Amino acid sequence: MATAVLLRSFRRRDFASLPRSTYKAFTANTNKSWSSLVGSARWASLTSQFSSISAGSDICTTNSHVTVMEGKRIPNLIGGSFVDSKSSDSIDVINPATQEVVSQIPLTTNEEFKSAVSAAKEAFLSWKNTPITTRQRVMLKYQDLIRKNMDKLALNITTEQGKTLKDAQGDVFRGLEVVEHACGMATLQMGEYVCNVSNGVDTYSIREPLGVCAGICPFNFPAMIPLWMFPIAVTSGNTFVLKPSEKDPGASMMLAELAMEAGLPDGVLNIVHGTHDIVNAICDDEDIKAISFVGSNTAGMHIYARASAAGKRVQSNMGAKNHGIVMPDANIDSTLNALVAAGFGAAGQRCMALSTVVFVGESKSWIERLVERAQTLKVSAGTEPDADLGPVISRQAKDRICKLIQSSVDSGGKLLLDGRNITVPGYEKGNFIGPTILSDVTADMECYKEEIFGPVLLCMQADSLEEAIRIVNKNKYGNGASIFTTSGVAARKFQTEIEAGQVGINVPIPVPLPFSFTGSKASFAGDLNFYGKAGVNFYTQIKTITQQWKDLPGSSAVSLAMPTSQKS
Repeated sequence: MATAVLLRSFRRRDFASLPRSTYKAFTANTNKSWSSLVGSARWASLTSQFSSISAGSDICTTNSHVTVMEGKRIPNLIGGSFVDSKSSDSIDVINPATQEVVSQIPLTTNEEFKSAVSAAKEAFLSWKNTPITTRQRVMLKYQDLIRKNMDKLALNITTEQGKTLKDAQGDVFRGLEVVEHACGMATLQMGEYVCNVSNGVDTYSIREPLGVCAGICPFNFPAMIPLWMFPIAVTSGNTFVLKPSEKDPGASMMLAELAMEAGLPDGVLNIVHGTHDIVNAICDDEDIKAISFVGSNTAGMHIYARASAAGKRVQSNMGAKNHGIVMPDANIDSTLNALVAAGFGAAGQRCMALSTVVFVGESKSWIERLVERAQTLKVSAGTEPDADLGPVISRQAKDRICKLIQSSVDSGGKLLLDGRNITVPGYEKGNFIGPTILSDVTADMECYKEEIFGPVLLCMQADSLEEAIRIVNKNKYGNGASIFTTSGVAARKFQTEIEAGQVGINVPIPVPLPFSFTGSKASFAGDLNFYGKAGVNFYTQIKTITQQWKDLPGSSAVSLAMPTSQKS
């Protein structure tokens, strides 16, 4: 039986979900001709991955039933217990490279959601008074556990989301950096003190946690985005209700198990599964004080409007159309490499993907070489060692991307590289789109106005830097923009005049840590951004205390004048 499970997992590349008993089958059957069973090419690429995972520690030390297995329904996490939902409705979690069902998530009932919020509310009473050094130590152990289980997390992400293993490891690592950042919460949450603001009067401010907070996650970063949210929230004293994406919830469940192993008390972190009904419940629940969201503009603006109307704090990271301006004096090789990496990495399913390039002047002649480099990229399942990009998340996403590509062609765009009809041997059912490059794109085209969220790079042209900046600034989105140049004058003009929250100079994707993720315009709704100083401010509120300790002379006179620091 274990051999059969192992063999199926080899074919599905789902090692992160294997029980320990199955690992033993690996050594118990060393004399078998495994390569003949799974294929020699797959065997060569997978044995090293399996060996590294089987040598690691079990990720499910106390709650092994949570492990994401084929056909299994994933439970909610409520009050420290993994609880199977009573809902009869489920959604399949599908491997985008094979179309096989990895697991199922329940459409959590309203009663179960209320139980999760109640558990968080109850846990808040003691957690907020837990010494901050104790909360930091939980995060310190947590980051170590994440690091030790990074390969397992990455494999689960690749199985459910489709990105390459290397990219999935980056997904985990970027989230891990936020956990490490939270280990310094004592300094990040420090207040202010002024002695003797008036005669014998001192004033100080402290940052207190809000209470129960919630996070609503997208599919494209199954580990990083949850780790953007709850580590900062809980280390600053809040409790949390997390709703992972219904498309790839496994990483959130694994991260929750590790958090509990690190010492996070019952009820501090809760997880509920579902779609729009749960999202609306989060927006409406009066016990939830703040909501963090990452996802599409349609969902993001709905959440922002509905939750804000209910009196909640909201930070909503939404769509993007990130531009790169290429000056004629830029370094050709490094610029082209950056454009290819930022445009096609993760199959373009990144909120910081550089999806539009504005070539200034003579640099437009580089487009041909850009196409040549993109043609060398290998499209395959994320578990294949030579894969540069994997599939997009779903059939619906693939169809939408293909329609946007065709709309550009119909509107006069020139299709220089077409990845729509790509076939990946061994993965014919996968949601694959190869690198696609469109030139002669104009601002009125649908493919330019909408976020494509696929491996599609749009090429535009401008006669000058001033014209290129105008093109970028007219776009409604404002997550980020980059310039590639060797001119400090051009770079300074760009960073001063560009209307984007994150600016890259010879860098395709801004890397903000320990700074905050500062999207702007239609890419962000709210006042305080994710992580960094702004993230701590989002999850805390200021309380200002003014105190007076002095001997006062007895007097029957009462003054109703406005108190000031001036002596009367």
